[in-house]
Amino acid sequence: MSVTAFSFPTNIQFGAGARRLVAAHLREAGYQRPLLVTDKALATLPVLDEFKTHLEDLDVAVFSGVFGNPTTSQVMAGAVAFIGHRADCIIGFGGGAALDVAKLVGVAATHTGDIIEYVWDHPQSRAIEHSLPYLVALPTTAGTGSEVGRASVISEDDSHLKRVVFHPKLLAKCVFADPELTLSLPPHITAATGIDALTHNIESYLSPAYHPLCDGIALEGARIAARALVTAVIEPDNLQARSDMMMASMLGAIAFQKDLGAVHACAHALGAVCDLHHGLANALMIDTVLAWNQPVVPAKFDELAHVCGVAGGGEAFIDWLRQLKTDVGIVGGLAAHGVKHEQIAQLAAIASKDLCHQTNPRACTETDFERLFTAAM
Repeated sequence: MSVTAFSFPTNIQFGAGARRLVAAHLREAGYQRPLLVTDKALATLPVLDEFKTHLEDLDVAVFSGVFGNPTTSQVMAGAVAFIGHRADCIIGFGGGAALDVAKLVGVAATHTGDIIEYVWDHPQSRAIEHSLPYLVALPTTAGTGSEVGRASVISEDDSHLKRVVFHPKLLAKCVFADPELTLSLPPHITAATGIDALTHNIESYLSPAYHPLCDGIALEGARIAARALVTAVIEPDNLQARSDMMMASMLGAIAFQKDLGAVHACAHALGAVCDLHHGLANALMIDTVLAWNQPVVPAKFDELAHVCGVAGGGEAFIDWLRQLKTDVGIVGGLAAHGVKHEQIAQLAAIASKDLCHQTNPRACTETDFERLFTAAM
């Protein structure tokens, strides 16, 4: 597989071996002292050591203080590392958590105040006024698509509520999307992140916002994910399937500038209350929420069934999703994954305040969320 270059709008180097182009790219852009932002788990794995061999002529410092659902304190610690290294650029290397933190380290290192003050709905929200450090991104999972996003999701340290910083300046200057970086992912992570990518494409398409460009991207992303996800899970060394899932992930992240829906509102609540992995949380809610949505936009579900190769139209699409989850090893409801019935009221309260459901095709109340969480138990 060769590396292909394209822009939409982020400059992207896509294909096996793309990671080997990072050092030359940074040198040509005039940078020598990158801070490599990654997570604690990746920092101990051979995949990071191998990548660092391609950066030998750069003065690299590693910040590996990202873990779990990323928090504001992790961002601030990364900014301290950036300043301490006298870094001139940032390499984001990892899944959605590491990439979201990498984007915000540049903000915190060049702006005053705590990063929480830059979330879009903070009561005294600060503007991102200054230029940000040069950022390149290398995804090691195929799920969030954070590498091509202009937003970062972080959690408050005390409440664990997810907050969003949004600005075009957060876009990476170049993405090196190398599917070889995902070959070592265990099946359960491949499955959860893959369902996350599929969810982005589906919910973006179902959003009632008018954006035909995103609709086309979302449908293609869903089509690619539908054909590749099971293979990527059961044949982990299948580079074509890994490549397809990485592309589906990026398409979903580009498409969801059209916004998402109630599946994500539920997933964000599950992350805040139960600290569930975001992709797994989406997987545990997707069929329940979409079955509730299907009657109000049946034609869109018919189209999703068509592009995903599901016979029987939109109603059969929900059954296909349930079978897909089983095929990739995601079984059981919320209760099987540690969610308790007494948490439902809190989950519903948080989900009802989440902005994602404002573009759900069916209006959601707090009572509706209680019913959805109960049904998904």
